[in-house]
Amino acid sequence: MIRRRIGRPGLLGAMARTAVVAGTATAVSNRVERRAADRDAQQQMVAEAQQQQYAAQAPAQPAPAPPAADDRIEQLSKLAELKAQGILTDAEFAAEKARILAG
Repeated sequence: MIRRRIGRPGLLGAMARTAVVAGTATAVSNRVERRAADRDAQQQMVAEAQQQQYAAQAPAQPAPAPPAADDRIEQLSKLAELKAQGILTDAEFAAEKARILAG
């Protein structure tokens, strides 16, 4: 005849139950972390793909063209008139002339 214990589990039963609970908690925790890592990796891939697609679609901005020679001559003529009228000093005239010629 086998005797069964009635009531609270013994030491081995309590240890077994604790091991099952701890193992289940660890398995669930690992699965949650793995899913989060997979989701983060997928979001990163989508973001990179969108950046590449945007870069391919966006036309390169051309550098602004330097002012045409006629435009420079016109600006220098106006500058000379302002200097002749006494509105600009020699230093101001030289600075603006250098800016126009460098542009």
